[in-house]
Amino acid sequence: MPLFPVDYADRKSLGRSGESISAIGLGTWGIRDEGRAFEALVYGVELGLDFIDTAEMYGSGRAEELVGRVVREVGRDRVFVVTKLYPHRFREPGRAVEAAEASLRRLGLSHVDLLLIHWPDDLAPIWRQVRSLEAVAERGLTRYIGVSNFNLQQLSEAIQSTRKYEVVVNQVKYSVLDRAIERDLLGFCVKVGVTVMAYTPLERGAVLRVGKIREVASRYGRTPVQVALNYLIARPRVVAVPKSERREHVEEIRGALGWRLEERDIEVLERL
Repeated sequence: MPLFPVDYADRKSLGRSGESISAIGLGTWGIRDEGRAFEALVYGVELGLDFIDTAEMYGSGRAEELVGRVVREVGRDRVFVVTKLYPHRFREPGRAVEAAEASLRRLGLSHVDLLLIHWPDDLAPIWRQVRSLEAVAERGLTRYIGVSNFNLQQLSEAIQSTRKYEVVVNQVKYSVLDRAIERDLLGFCVKVGVTVMAYTPLERGAVLRVGKIREVASRYGRTPVQVALNYLIARPRVVAVPKSERREHVEEIRGALGWRLEERDIEVLERL
């Protein structure tokens, strides 16, 4: 049996909020051609990949500006917008609010759907970072709060530090080739109802070169990209955030939805 029961849903619960997002969204890290990326992101939304992830550090704010243009093109109600702020922003509530307001100006939005601490700040206690994050939500600048790159202990402390809002997401590196979170963090997230957003899910193309992934893909008439993404979204509480600047790649990514690997093949991939 696989390590986790297979999740067949193509829409995943956002924490315990009662809201759901597509099992696959699109990321904006390292964009090189903004024109092509704009077209690809708009196309992704049209295909039903309804959440876009960005951050203030991506392109020094240019990625947020790009996402804002996409939202204006497709309509605000069609995109679940996720952004992340530098950790030092959360040392004080006022600083967090100011940084969030600057992020929203770049996005051209009154609020984002989800705001994350990009990674834990070693110079401030977790409880203070969380309180500062909650201050942003209290101002109405984000609908939900979450964290990124928090290990199990840090996530547990963050959850315990909340007063009014719940931590609905932990965005971490996770792929079929890097399954470190399966040792403890993923199980904890499933137990407490925190959604895992898996970044770098295709390992910058490395999944294309793995023989076992290619063998599994051939049995389904799918591509290695689709198999690698399907492996992740077959996990409970997991959504994947691949990045693409090409319409044809977005279409390939969309092809990871609507089906699931058999348990025997998930077990094969778990042994990689």
